Amino acid sequence: MNQEFAFKVEESDAGERLDRFLARRAPDFSRARIKTLIDDGLVFLEGKTAKAGARLKPEQTVLLTVPEVRPPEVQPDPEVAFDILYQDSDIVVINKPPGLVVHPAPGHSEGTLVHGLLAACGDLTGIGGEIRPGIVHRLDRDTSGVMVVAKTERALQKLVDTFKDRKVEKIYVALCLGKPDRRQGEIDAPIGRHPVHRKKMSTHSRSGRSALTRYEVVKTYGLGVSFLRLRILTGRTHQIRVHLAAIGCPVLGDAVYGRGTAGLRGGGGEIKGLVKRQMLHAHQLTFEHPTTGEPMRLTAPYPPDLTEALAALDRSE
Repeated sequence: MNQEFAFKVEESDAGERLDRFLARRAPDFSRARIKTLIDDGLVFLEGKTAKAGARLKPEQTVLLTVPEVRPPEVQPDPEVAFDILYQDSDIVVINKPPGLVVHPAPGHSEGTLVHGLLAACGDLTGIGGEIRPGIVHRLDRDTSGVMVVAKTERALQKLVDTFKDRKVEKIYVALCLGKPDRRQGEIDAPIGRHPVHRKKMSTHSRSGRSALTRYEVVKTYGLGVSFLRLRILTGRTHQIRVHLAAIGCPVLGDAVYGRGTAGLRGGGGEIKGLVKRQMLHAHQLTFEHPTTGEPMRLTAPYPPDLTEALAALDRSE
């Protein structure tokens, strides 16, 4: 059943654009959702369909019609495995295991995190008119770690703005081949599409966007491996992998931007047997709760393969 919401234009609202008025007066709907409803002819001003840029006058009535939320386009899958670190009616924070694709895409139509979240979260209220989780940020398939997902449209909009405004602290850990020149430092190099290999990203792109990564060397190992703690202040695609490769210290196991496990000193036979993906883990995420404003800090335990690799490196000393 459709829902209808009526809003009276006050003196203080005079001259305001219709879309901005609704974004302020109907906070449960994202700006994108309001635009779609206006474009679909579901917003009426004094009984007539109106455009987003219509200027309001006092005493006018705005009627917003919201269609019934559609069922999900993909089927819930309770077999998709991940750990839930925190959950309430607005958000769910998970620890994504390596190998799990976040969102359905060509070649990955089943068994994604979205399929699993639909099964695990029975109180999704609908985003963009469809029952689905709100993916705020992503991790590569073979990168593990903490992710926050919105369960409501309002929470999604707030979290998107929080990430865009760089009010989120994102801490990663990684094993990498080689060792940075300094114990700690930062990599400030724009990232964009590789000029030749279009499926890769590069610091030599013709249209790169600013990207900043700060690192600290936690420990070095005799096999020519370093354990790094990293903080990214931007969220570019493959940012850590591209930046570490750019300074000659690619993530261990990364066959796209590095050499996989080739280059380990002394062969590193045991490590090669353990490393089946890039050894990159989103360890900690700090942000404000989108509804309460409460500071949230969620930490994702290391996955078994990273724990075993670290133990093997310690034994190699």
